[in-house]
Amino acid sequence: MTNNNKQLVVLGSINVDHILNVPAFPQAGQTITGQHYQLAFGGKGANQAVAASRSGANTAFIACLGSDAIADDILMQFTQDGINLQSVHKVPEQTTGVALIFVNREAENCIGIYAGANAFLDKSYVKKHANQIRQADALLLQLETPLDSLLEAVKIAKAAGKMVVLNPAPAQTLSTDFLQQIDLITPNETEASQLTGIQVKDLSSAEQAAQILHDKGILNVMITLGEHGVWLSQNRQGQHIPAFKVHAVDTTGAGDTFNGALMTALLEGQGFIDACYFASAAAALAVTKAGAQPSIPWRAEIEKFLINFK
Repeated sequence: MTNNNKQLVVLGSINVDHILNVPAFPQAGQTITGQHYQLAFGGKGANQAVAASRSGANTAFIACLGSDAIADDILMQFTQDGINLQSVHKVPEQTTGVALIFVNREAENCIGIYAGANAFLDKSYVKKHANQIRQADALLLQLETPLDSLLEAVKIAKAAGKMVVLNPAPAQTLSTDFLQQIDLITPNETEASQLTGIQVKDLSSAEQAAQILHDKGILNVMITLGEHGVWLSQNRQGQHIPAFKVHAVDTTGAGDTFNGALMTALLEGQGFIDACYFASAAAALAVTKAGAQPSIPWRAEIEKFLINFK
């Protein structure tokens, strides 16, 4: 299916990921030797913008970079990925955001983040780029940039009658006032647990958590459950979308890939179920390679994967 030129705006973070593969996560005071090191471009906002663009969405990005040397490399990569960069700017005398990532042999990760230039994506920055949001058909957000800027972006989007999708990651507490304005929320188990107080560990707890999110005023809920797929709940009607079985190498960026590809499918007019399968296929491909952005698949790969699984 080709894109019908509906536009997506992603507002969010840009990070440089330093990834170290280790046998097991270090204990306090312990030094461990890694088997593999990789520097890759990441940040939840950037990953989701790249995933949306590579999977076929007409994607614009609102974000802040540092004024360091690596910023130019990142901009060049975004250009190759076909992202509209008119609302991406360098912040003088700031470093680009950084993520330090350990990946263990089970392909689990633990991550430390330094915001750097991401902290400058504030309310005034969003106001300056309000037209970009008004001209788009949908707005996709995460939680790696200042919360007041997200509130401002949502206000602009809702006033213009646009669809607002929130990937509430990294997990944090959010006000019901904010959540009521979200059309679709896409937490993973940890984030859903934090938002609802329900320990999400299986389908029935995912269903309970989804109902609480509906109670907070959100019509559409997708709780991603890793290898167990997705719990999709629309207007209180829930169903399980199973995951594709693949050999996972590194799960970093899988959720971001899911969110970006999901937006592509939704903007092309696919229903939530089909969009979920399309996004799950993209995420399945992403976990078979190392790194966040290097592992994000292109449209042709996703379509080939889906054909092979039918």
